[in-house]
Amino acid sequence: MIGIIGAMSVEIDELKSKLEAPVEEYVSGVCYTRGKLCGKDAVLAVCGIGKVFAAICAQTMILKYSPEYIINTGVGGALDGDLRVTDVVIASELVQHDMDTTPLGDPPGLISGINVVKFPADVRLSELLRSCVEAQGIRCKSGIIASGDQFIAGGERKEYIKKTFGASACEMEGASIAQVAYVNSVPFAVVRAISDGADSESSMDYPTFVAKAAHNSALTIEELCKRI
Repeated sequence: MIGIIGAMSVEIDELKSKLEAPVEEYVSGVCYTRGKLCGKDAVLAVCGIGKVFAAICAQTMILKYSPEYIINTGVGGALDGDLRVTDVVIASELVQHDMDTTPLGDPPGLISGINVVKFPADVRLSELLRSCVEAQGIRCKSGIIASGDQFIAGGERKEYIKKTFGASACEMEGASIAQVAYVNSVPFAVVRAISDGADSESSMDYPTFVAKAAHNSALTIEELCKRI
């Protein structure tokens, strides 16, 4: 069983349309759709935007469907100046850039209780994802992905995330899903197609390019299901 989570319908609908014998079930307001994707058992969910929704979805998916892997797919903003719209970033590690207990002497991003800053993605799964992206002729790189409950549009915050965490891309869900997978010992990977530059033009770029970027992510997941 492969668990696939996206924040928005545009990130999941293309995959959902290709499920064989789909069965829907709602839990805590989230629709989980189970079926066959490229011959593999899969469960898909649209979690909603933000870290809390993403964590609720991931924990429910693990408890109810027992996925062997969890893959978080979707779009994100570029922090690395070399990245272009529709390029793809495969997470090597994930951080929560808005987690801050530094006044207590902790490093930025530290998740209290488990004392983790960077959640490492599953190496085998991530390498397989990267090969799937490159096989489609899409530009791809591995890097740190930073998550937080903020839409980053340039300025000091963007520079802070780049400098503090060395992140290549930013978004709003991946690291919370990573945390849930980590504490449940479920291998996970996160793939993000770049939809904007996380700068002052992001509000204009995002609606224009999100569908194309989401399509690239969906192609990647579909290819992964054929190979895994």
